[in-house]
Amino acid sequence: MCAILILCTLYAAQPIQPLFKEEFALNGFQAVIFTTVIMFPLGIAPILYGYILESWSSRQMLRVSLLLLGILEISFSFSNSYAVLIGIRAVQGFLIPAALTSLVSYISTSSTYENIQRALGNYVAITIMGGFLGRLLSGISSEYFGWRPFFFIIGLGLIISFFALLGVGKDIKAGFVKPTKKEIVNILKIKHNFYIYAAIFCVFFVFQGLLNFLPFELKNINENLGESKVGFMYAGYVIGLITALNVTKIIRFFKSESKAMIFGMFVYIVGLQLFNIEIFMVMFGSMFVFCLGMFMIHSIATGFVNKLSKEHKSITNGLYLSFYYAGGTLGSFLPGVFYQHLGWNAFLFFLGFVLLLGLTFLLLLKKYKNEG
Repeated sequence: MCAILILCTLYAAQPIQPLFKEEFALNGFQAVIFTTVIMFPLGIAPILYGYILESWSSRQMLRVSLLLLGILEISFSFSNSYAVLIGIRAVQGFLIPAALTSLVSYISTSSTYENIQRALGNYVAITIMGGFLGRLLSGISSEYFGWRPFFFIIGLGLIISFFALLGVGKDIKAGFVKPTKKEIVNILKIKHNFYIYAAIFCVFFVFQGLLNFLPFELKNINENLGESKVGFMYAGYVIGLITALNVTKIIRFFKSESKAMIFGMFVYIVGLQLFNIEIFMVMFGSMFVFCLGMFMIHSIATGFVNKLSKEHKSITNGLYLSFYYAGGTLGSFLPGVFYQHLGWNAFLFFLGFVLLLGLTFLLLLKKYKNEG
């Protein structure tokens, strides 16, 4: 429940950004910043938090984060100021990594060695479901009841979670690490690490780029399109749940992680370019292809970088998340330059170029690992 509510907090604003644009008389850049400001801290938190939250336990961090997230989300639902709304989203962005890291620490500690991979796989699947539900229910609620009630309900749920976790007895150390500059540089010098980090940066850059600007294009195609239909457009996101739960079977089929990721990248590129056909049902179907490619790469890369890491696994994972969310942060607004000045097709062409760059890194990874 905590994971779903946290992911709803992160993504609920994305499909209704055109609504914020209209209600608060914003320009396009101001509207997309609702996603950018909450995502930016996720890129620096895995490294930064090792220095400032070292003495906190997971129980403390999780409960405090949930309480503050809930209070801020309820405040968000009542605010009429754009500056206040953006400020709330920015603060929430610093709380979300703390909450999610605490959840992962609890799952890792409470699972047996034999079940930990399955437990974390289920956790990833739940976060994917949370991202979809946040977008879908936000769209439906906004069309029929206005955007404020859904954010209020999320906030209430987060506060209830704070009290529900009173009975959690385990007090374990939080999962943050405090890397030295030398350790970071040494990890980045390892070629397979750098290739995976660079590829995942490109992958999430494109993912957030498309998902952040898609609602605006759907409104351009049909200005009478309701927010619920925009929310349903993200249904393809659920394919990620199936992919995450079957990642070992996918790797076994392709006989190597890098081959599976390269295939996923080709699927990803095809799915992206299908969005050039601006018919609602075609775009709806394209989302399934697009998400299949993305989650194939992400689900495999997460485990692969751990498999290849002989030491400093925590720092290796932290850097993976930093590159992942740094790509998402830049992708949430930078492609907007192409979209605003050159249009949808040029926007997709630019995103396609970024994916070709990501494909290059995956091909270099395959060559470096000497796979046939």
